[in-house]
Amino acid sequence: MSQISAARRAAFHQHVQERRGILVAGAFNALSARIVEDLGYEALYLTGAGISNMSLGLPDLGFIGLHDVAEHTARVRDASTLPIIVDADTGFGNAVNVSRTIRTLERAGADAIQLEDQVMPKKCGHFAGKAVISTSEMIGKLHAAVDAREDRNVQIIARSDAAAVHGIEDAIERGHRYIEAGADVLFIEATETLEDIKRLPQLFKTPQLINIVIGGKTPTLSRTDLEQLGYGIVLYANATLQSAVHGIQKALRHLRDNGQLAEDLSLVAPFEERQRLVGKELYDALERKYAPAD
Repeated sequence: MSQISAARRAAFHQHVQERRGILVAGAFNALSARIVEDLGYEALYLTGAGISNMSLGLPDLGFIGLHDVAEHTARVRDASTLPIIVDADTGFGNAVNVSRTIRTLERAGADAIQLEDQVMPKKCGHFAGKAVISTSEMIGKLHAAVDAREDRNVQIIARSDAAAVHGIEDAIERGHRYIEAGADVLFIEATETLEDIKRLPQLFKTPQLINIVIGGKTPTLSRTDLEQLGYGIVLYANATLQSAVHGIQKALRHLRDNGQLAEDLSLVAPFEERQRLVGKELYDALERKYAPAD
């Protein structure tokens, strides 16, 4: 592990523990990660739904595996210096599989790894028809995750989907047990009432992540309000994905209807902006540096 990685992870761990509502945007590939960093965010979230939707054209129904997530993590790590929270779904198996998942994703560049208590194959947290494993099975997975990490500053985020299955009180009870098992951050998914959003941070000493899904089940509050309530991370996991889909549809609809598409800033990013984001200037400089001598 490099000194840069160690310092990044330690700083991110400290910032999350301060419970200051770090605003985190989701990314689904290396370029979207570059955009997140370019816009000044402190961290990014590699979304499993985003990988499934944007790379496979499939819904978030457990179609991706460890290889898909590890490959995307490594690509995003190469493209961005930000701390990366990686969505590892259920850990892709039992507690033994979780051990390998944690080691693989940490070495690929993850700074925090999220595990959830759904059965396999999982579903998007805002879909109907979810099911969860037993509390004891999830505790075993969390013990395995904590033991497997090489850097103690790699944060283990325990997500519970139990609120939609057994009710919010069961999710809260699971949250306490998951923290006892070593989770660094708690994530109770698909909280449906403002009352619960407001009270949850007061029930746990461990910082919590809240996921705002645009069009999903969780009511929307501002980042400032959520910071004041005591959340550690305010996540917009798929704002990047949904805005990208909208932008593509808008531009291609214009092209279809008009037969041409100019460099219209209301429809497309400029050619030069695209080159800036992918670092073309750096490679132009390298080409000049290593050009054959006359």
